[in-house]
Amino acid sequence: VMNDIISAMFKKNFLEELFKPQDLYSKKALRTVYDRLAHTSIMRLNQASMDKLYDLMTMAFKYQVLLCPRPRDILLVTFNHLDAIKDFISDSPAILNQVDETFRQLIETYNCLSDGEFQLIRQTLLIFFQDMHIRVSIFLKDKVQNSNGRFVLPISGPVPWGTEVPGLIRIFNHKGVEVKRAKFTTAGNYITPQREGSFELYGDRVLKLGTNMYSVTRPVETHMSGTSKNLASQAKENIVPNPLAKEELNFLARLLGGLDIQKPAGGETGFRLNLFTTDEEEEHAAQTRPEELSYKVINIEATQEPGRRAELSRILGEMEVAEPRPGSAGKGEDLLALMDGL
Repeated sequence: VMNDIISAMFKKNFLEELFKPQDLYSKKALRTVYDRLAHTSIMRLNQASMDKLYDLMTMAFKYQVLLCPRPRDILLVTFNHLDAIKDFISDSPAILNQVDETFRQLIETYNCLSDGEFQLIRQTLLIFFQDMHIRVSIFLKDKVQNSNGRFVLPISGPVPWGTEVPGLIRIFNHKGVEVKRAKFTTAGNYITPQREGSFELYGDRVLKLGTNMYSVTRPVETHMSGTSKNLASQAKENIVPNPLAKEELNFLARLLGGLDIQKPAGGETGFRLNLFTTDEEEEHAAQTRPEELSYKVINIEATQEPGRRAELSRILGEMEVAEPRPGSAGKGEDLLALMDGL
């Protein structure tokens, strides 16, 4: 299952679409891609479990972006994600090569950006997640999230790389010469970081954000905070038609064209992943979830337009691997081969 999902996630065609310069798209579009990725294996999730998985993903990512010591460290968080993924597929060289290629593209695309550009990326991501305040049990127990679903920014620990520990004021004259110093006491216990995390293909990232937060086994629950419910009901999406909706759907069609949903072969039914303790709990969660937050999956029929159909055929053709066919032993097999050819 992990191999199937990771292989689909890092498919060449899918990544080519992701790396194209583009505007940030809507939460519904993100949810659609996420649903398709989660179901590229034989694993299946009911609506409530899918909602819970999506909530965990969005809040964990929001936490990581929010607590980045400096905007450039978003890249280190991403590298931590990819390092963890490589551990999952260490016995699959082909998929490992896909992930390494993505690593190289990230380094080539983002390593050269300025701090100001990374700050713009960080602010854009935080604006996207700003109205989502879902309480997660792990964050509540570790006291990094308040009961209203908002995250707690630490006032202790290492300061961002390249900055100094607060507590010193320097005063300069009009010529830029330092003439006076003053010290003040800070509320937090700050320390200078030992070294900067590695932005290379391999290396110590130093930053722990983006590493496995489930390394200690414990139950994980999500609950909608009152603030989130109110904001969700006030800010329903797509009340006013979006002029970019057609372009977004076109983009989604191209993006999803490279994601094949794996269907169990023969009599196999696959398996269902339930993120709740019991089926009854899952059913109850599905019934009590606010309608505004149950992102309906967008079904896209991308085969009507001739141009789109040709594009998807090209993508599917690139994904197919020709397998050598053994010599046929009889007329029956020759007939089957002929029908396959048609």
